[in-house]
Amino acid sequence: MKTLFRTLLFLSLAVWVGGEIFFPFVAAITFNTLSPDTHSAGIIVGHLLRVLHEMGLVSGLVALLALAALLGLRIYNRGAALAAIALLAVMAALTAYSQFAIIPAMERDRISCGGAIGQTDQSSPCRVNFEQLHHRSEAVEGAILLLGLLTIVCVAKAETARG
Repeated sequence: MKTLFRTLLFLSLAVWVGGEIFFPFVAAITFNTLSPDTHSAGIIVGHLLRVLHEMGLVSGLVALLALAALLGLRIYNRGAALAAIALLAVMAALTAYSQFAIIPAMERDRISCGGAIGQTDQSSPCRVNFEQLHHRSEAVEGAILLLGLLTIVCVAKAETARG
């Protein structure tokens, strides 16, 4: 049972944190490949971000359940495991915030600007708001990645603390 829960925990962390590490490269390649057509690149990256968030929310739930089970089995150090659980909860909250608040607001701004944000005047209110939301989205994803790395450290500490 211990091996199953540890495997689920490590797999879920690998999927979520790995996706967060890989996503900026995918976004950059998409925009570079479709360079003159930033509208299409933005649509593709937006869809991929939604998939990343869905993967993150599922992975977060699996990781939380696995950690709770490992705590129940008294396999992990309580303090470090509880810290990892807290970090996972914050990661999930940030992911949900981005998925259900930031992305829909960006989509509303994109539509308000006529569909192609890059063709809208930079001083337009919908473009200004879109850019602010985009920067917020990048900051949130960066925070999720950083918290994910800290979670991995906490899990490693929880395991080593038990010997």
